[in-house]
Amino acid sequence: MNDMLKTAQNTIIKTGKAMGLAQDVIDRLVQPDGIHEFTLQVKMDNGKNKLFTAFRIQHNDNLGPYKGGIRFHPNVSRDEVQALATLMSIKCAVAGLPYGGGKGGIIFNPKEMSEGELERISKEYVRAIASIIGPTKDVPAPDVNTNGQIMKWMLDELIKINKKQLKKADLEKLKATFTGKPVKFGGTLGRTEATGRGGVAITEALLSKLKKEKSEMKVAVQGFGNVGYYFAKIASDRGMKIVAVSDSKGGVTGEKSLDIEKIMNCKKEKGEVAGCYCVGGVCDIQQGKKITNGELLELPVDILVPAALENVINKENMHKIQARIIIEMANGPVSEEAYDYLTKKGVLIVPDVLANSGGVAVSYLEWFQNMKGQVWSEEKVNKKLFGMMSDAFEEIWQTYTKEKSSLKQAAFETAIRRIIRKAK
Repeated sequence: MNDMLKTAQNTIIKTGKAMGLAQDVIDRLVQPDGIHEFTLQVKMDNGKNKLFTAFRIQHNDNLGPYKGGIRFHPNVSRDEVQALATLMSIKCAVAGLPYGGGKGGIIFNPKEMSEGELERISKEYVRAIASIIGPTKDVPAPDVNTNGQIMKWMLDELIKINKKQLKKADLEKLKATFTGKPVKFGGTLGRTEATGRGGVAITEALLSKLKKEKSEMKVAVQGFGNVGYYFAKIASDRGMKIVAVSDSKGGVTGEKSLDIEKIMNCKKEKGEVAGCYCVGGVCDIQQGKKITNGELLELPVDILVPAALENVINKENMHKIQARIIIEMANGPVSEEAYDYLTKKGVLIVPDVLANSGGVAVSYLEWFQNMKGQVWSEEKVNKKLFGMMSDAFEEIWQTYTKEKSSLKQAAFETAIRRIIRKAK
């Protein structure tokens, strides 16, 4: 069993016991409803057939259809997919969404495939899972190495499979089976920035509870991909001081609030963040300081945002963390041991199942628009997202202050309470 699955299951077991739940109820929360494993046979560009192992794991649908991404990666494993499906059940319940948790994956390296091969693999996967997905059954989305184009290929194949037996109106609703689609094919505006924007909404809700001015908060963001970039940009636009950012090759820090958009432009030009210290529209590395990813985590900032990889804060560096607030924008960036140590030290850690749930929240808004035949403005989507995140935080904060536990424990308690309340 991999560490992520073990940690997810242990947290559910520990929380369930603390809540006084019966063992059979805890067991049901730990075990998935269904594990689907397939062998896909796909014709490659050289004319030869190749076999791929693929998964779709459906964890719990007490609250509604299974929901969760599909990843293409050589390190995909059954345990990893099961762990992510389990955490999606918790994440959807934490965010107050009418969804359960699911996850999918195919073991291969998409970077080694042509576009035609990727399309054929995507469509073959849909043929394998067609009978177990649908707008009211299981709603996949993009994940690692998948995107809107891949969702479009998958949707096209699903419509083709169902064309003869479904009426036109039902075929239209079939669009809601996949979220994260391109906007012109039923996707929603605001989806690209959603995870980062949701994290900022959660951060602002926390600062409001702590009666802290966001303009006084110094923030460091590790990870300058989609999530880290949009978190940094939106937080900066809304008045927080982003004083350090990094990507996989290192980063920059300085005293003044960084110009996030200019840094992204500079990164695109240079291929890395480390050569880009941008303030007030000017980029000059002489004014800032190059740092490693490890050094960024240990900076004397108010808020630390790990938005890249799991377990970056661990027993090796946990004693050097100076931030008083950690927002987990990556999945599992703080190890169990570090989580316990830092929480006892009084560091407030907003868990990933809450902090990065903005993505699935906007996926829900896309699904809702598809089901109702509506198209919303970006402003409306963003406003709804902020409201949903604030509401989700409020309930978890109430549990946290009442139980004097960690925010993670409060989030899992809130989720489990919602899931078992709707048990069939």
